[in-house]
Amino acid sequence: MTELREDVTFSQTGFAWRLALVDFLAWAIAVPLAVILRFDFTLPTSFTTWALVSGVVAGISYLLLAAVLRMYSGRYVTGTFDEVLGIAALNTVVLLVGTIFLIAQPGNLPRATFVVAGGLAGASMLTVRFLLRRFRTLRALSREGNRTLIYGAGDAGSQLANLMQADRMSRFVPMGFLDDDPRKQHLRRSNLRVLGSQDELERILNEYSVDTLVIAIAGVTSARLKEIDRICMAGGVRVQVIPTASEMVAGAIKLGDVSDLSEEDIMGRQTVHTDEEGIAAFLGGKTILITGAGGSIGSEIARQVQRYQPARMVLLDRDESSLHETQLSIDGSGLLTSDDLALCDLRDAERIHSLLHDIRPDIVFHAAALKHLPFLERSPAEAWKTNVLGTANLIAAAESAKVPHFANISTDKAANPTSVLGYSKRLTERLIAAHTSATDRWVSVRFGNVLGSRGSVVTTFRHQISNGGPVTVTHPEVRRYFMTVREAVHLVLQASVLGNNGETLVLDMGEPVRITEIAMFMIERSGREIPITYTGLRPGEKLEEVLYSEDEEALSVHHSLISHARVQPLAELPLLATVDDTTCRRTLEELATSPVATHRPR
Repeated sequence: MTELREDVTFSQTGFAWRLALVDFLAWAIAVPLAVILRFDFTLPTSFTTWALVSGVVAGISYLLLAAVLRMYSGRYVTGTFDEVLGIAALNTVVLLVGTIFLIAQPGNLPRATFVVAGGLAGASMLTVRFLLRRFRTLRALSREGNRTLIYGAGDAGSQLANLMQADRMSRFVPMGFLDDDPRKQHLRRSNLRVLGSQDELERILNEYSVDTLVIAIAGVTSARLKEIDRICMAGGVRVQVIPTASEMVAGAIKLGDVSDLSEEDIMGRQTVHTDEEGIAAFLGGKTILITGAGGSIGSEIARQVQRYQPARMVLLDRDESSLHETQLSIDGSGLLTSDDLALCDLRDAERIHSLLHDIRPDIVFHAAALKHLPFLERSPAEAWKTNVLGTANLIAAAESAKVPHFANISTDKAANPTSVLGYSKRLTERLIAAHTSATDRWVSVRFGNVLGSRGSVVTTFRHQISNGGPVTVTHPEVRRYFMTVREAVHLVLQASVLGNNGETLVLDMGEPVRITEIAMFMIERSGREIPITYTGLRPGEKLEEVLYSEDEEALSVHHSLISHARVQPLAELPLLATVDDTTCRRTLEELATSPVATHRPR
């Protein structure tokens, strides 16, 4: 589908020359008309030639100024307040120059001629533009398509309505707005009015035969999304959403970004406000290395970092296919020829050292890790080699290359760990905490389950439901923290800006959610009868996760969703005589809690 932004102007649709002609005629007619009004609708013969010539000269002057300022080449959206100001400014220049000329050359025309003519010309120009915009709107509202209700009459909703009206190929035909703000109940925006609040949703859907509801409130809560979804599903109305605020970094809404409401949206969305200027200053113009760039977290970090225009962004992963997918999602090329793609395993200390000295990154985002708890319970040696030694290799290389900023992605399983995964990630936090520098900022960022990541519980349930079930849950009371991958990553960027060296930053992911409730919700939403089977907690799995260990306490909070904590530093790792599962599991568990160590490989 062709995507048109709101700033589609009439110059792009063949109207530029017509608007220029309108503006010229507005001045050419306004000057003689001003003289006629001055003399009670009679144009004295002595002023006729001067009035006609002055009108033509004023019109040409206006066009020349407008051309220099690109008034007909997309500078303003036709019929908007910005264009009103632009036209007013140009008219003021023309009338001032004309008035000064009449003062310097008295007797040619009345001195107030250009003052009056400027008002007449401006009114004519704006009237034509508003009529053209009104015509475009009425044409958009009369076309065939999905009758669409926009939830949210704020700036995002208004922008969305303008996009729908401007794009002739859009499938959306906006009917009006829904908004809960009492002050907006009689508001009109983009030639559409607010039809009511969420309490009246069911009535409005039926009264206006709505086909699609688009939620244009980036910070809408999960509870509200659930209620809206329930009402719309009962009425056969399709629910779609705009991107969250974190997804619209450095960009505006596009119709192509409007997507169907998913379980991830409903259960994981939080209102995330970040310091965009601070993040932009932190990332912009920097050389950035992202490990695990082919994974769910790493690839999302890459996509979001790219929006802040780094000088260079290098993506590192040991999986070539995953790197290919990430590159496709960022630039669409997928050629794999870029020097900014690094195929490498963190276990290869020499290769990592060589890469970091070649890249010389300003910032490292370390997202590479083995993350599936059951696998690592059966293979502790793999957790030791990848999560621990791999991180130690990266830390040693980063220290040697004098990397000033390092963000290690951790997990809530590192707090009071009981599993191999938790032990290994706890060790990565401790290794980061051991980096001492007065100027560097090395941090770990700890958060819980990420909706939308590979292997997430929602992905598993969706697959099981599509295949007729059963849906498997380990325990009726098992609870987890959840956040969407995009919002979690955006908070990672914010945490990287706020963190002090050696800190572990903990993301606030709201209240933990019972996995059984997620399963029941997804089954209900599917409209199918699917059984739930309880399989029992897996080895190393907790009934409930926590965000802090017993020996930790939250430090000062500079952001409402980010807390600061300190873990016991671990400057060295032991050299294991044998790297077998039994030895590695014992070592992981001991080091996760012990303050003593002997050696860290370099």
